[in-house]
Amino acid sequence: MKKIFAFLPVIISLVVAPVNAQSKKAVASFAKEVHDFGKIKEADGPVTYQFEFTNTGGEPLIISNVATSCGCTTPNYPKDPILPGTKRSLTVSYNPAGRPGRFEKTITVYTNGDPDVYTLKITGEVIPKEPTLEDMYPNNIEGLRMRSMQIAFNNIGPNEKATQTVEVVNSTDAPMKVDFMDVPPFITAKITPSSIPPKGKAQITLTYDAAAKNDWGFVYDRLGIVINDKKIPGRLAVTANIQEDFSKLTDEQKKNAPKIEVDNAEFDFGTIKPGEKVTHDYILKNTGKSDLIIRKATASCGCTVANVKSKVIKPGESTTLTAEFNSAGRSGTQTKTITIITNDPNNQRLILWLKGKIAEN
Repeated sequence: MKKIFAFLPVIISLVVAPVNAQSKKAVASFAKEVHDFGKIKEADGPVTYQFEFTNTGGEPLIISNVATSCGCTTPNYPKDPILPGTKRSLTVSYNPAGRPGRFEKTITVYTNGDPDVYTLKITGEVIPKEPTLEDMYPNNIEGLRMRSMQIAFNNIGPNEKATQTVEVVNSTDAPMKVDFMDVPPFITAKITPSSIPPKGKAQITLTYDAAAKNDWGFVYDRLGIVINDKKIPGRLAVTANIQEDFSKLTDEQKKNAPKIEVDNAEFDFGTIKPGEKVTHDYILKNTGKSDLIIRKATASCGCTVANVKSKVIKPGESTTLTAEFNSAGRSGTQTKTITIITNDPNNQRLILWLKGKIAEN
């Protein structure tokens, strides 16, 4: 009998040990934490996988949130408490639209368990779909499709001419006659062929004459299009940046070039009443060795006017740029800019700032 009692503590410990080994907290035991979709076709749309898990803990499991590393990945998870020993699943969908090539996305699961955060992962490779006509030419004007509604000439010298050619498509099942309207005198526009066959292509060619434009900096114009005698005004934007090219200046020329400096490029007018006007003088000085020419001064808003007293500044001399801001019809914090175009090779474009606040009535 004494021998039997001697073995009782050992027997009791063997029985109790497995019970104590089980976690009192909830535990999400996932059967699989990484899923590889392999190769999927973009044209087939979203793919879905279910991550199965079991609560192997001793308390109900609550999933408080699931976050993904990309908006292309959508999770769907149980919102109710999951009892110990219960098996459930977390569904993850991946949308491959516009995402060709390899992908690897993470799904972070937040719980009340131990551990309280789990990281799942989906991987795969998206086989891109064949681009449609609408994909290649997304902009549509009465069946005339274009890659962009803007033709940008970028940098043009003040005496240069530049030409841009863009491809367009007649997406209809009938011939299409195309012409232009409201074309500025400094732009020539033509389309070849002018009558585009059904599903056929054509070339729009624009030539920009910067000397005839007679302007500086970023400039913007609009052309109208005539399709089968239907007039569609202002649909085609034409932009250019007219500026001097100083890249070929010699070291001596750079040494003797003009140099613009401003006393303070930023003016804060504080708080003003609605409808009140603010005026400020910026002092522009030429610290270079040749005449500084103010080509242009433009404000970012029609509410602000910028006037330069003298557009030619001798070396060592200064001039005044007067800015006037009209707060009529505006409220809250205001930030306006004035862009100055000069012949300073190191500072062709100088930005001045006008800031402040309009008080509430």
